[in-house]
Amino acid sequence: MPLTLIIGNKNYSSWSLRPWIAMKTAGIAFEERLISLDDANFKQTVHRISPAGKVPALADDGVHVWESLAILEYLAEKFPAAGLWPSDAAARGHARAIASEMHAGFMGLRGECPMNLWRPVKPRKLSADAEANVARIDALWTDCRARFGHGGPFLFGAFGAADAMYAPVASRFETYAIEVSASSRAYMSAILALPAFVEWKAAGLREPWVLP
Repeated sequence: MPLTLIIGNKNYSSWSLRPWIAMKTAGIAFEERLISLDDANFKQTVHRISPAGKVPALADDGVHVWESLAILEYLAEKFPAAGLWPSDAAARGHARAIASEMHAGFMGLRGECPMNLWRPVKPRKLSADAEANVARIDALWTDCRARFGHGGPFLFGAFGAADAMYAPVASRFETYAIEVSASSRAYMSAILALPAFVEWKAAGLREPWVLP
């Protein structure tokens, strides 16, 4: 049986984008099941795969994995040829650290700049907390590109799990017209030009659901 990835609305669900864009870019075959976040049966349906009752959730022939970062780790083990983590140990450790930092942090930015592909591109006044988040991400991206990104346009050269974790941030920075360094802007452009991201965004813009 193929892998099944349960996701939320493509317009809004930044966490769903993360494993989806990784699987698409890596060429990992899967079936997609989208459930709107406001669906009356959302919790009941998702609970069959994710005890947390949240998306994304991955089903693999009886194996259930939830949480974006855990799904990426599972995929990296199941499909080692996909190269979701760098082959070099030092780069791999760094990639896991910044992926975990994204998974656990940046609450100010998340709360003030939610993912919304429909929103016209325009700036929003940010709190000091969110501005600190932006500065940290800008520095993080710039550092990764300088130290590890010589083999391609992404954080560690080729697209991988760390990029999947930060892909929604690139979308947020674009939507809210957030100023970043030239290096980070080039990285954002590479993410937003990925065929997988272009496909996701086009589908999100066609969705009928409008959530408050």
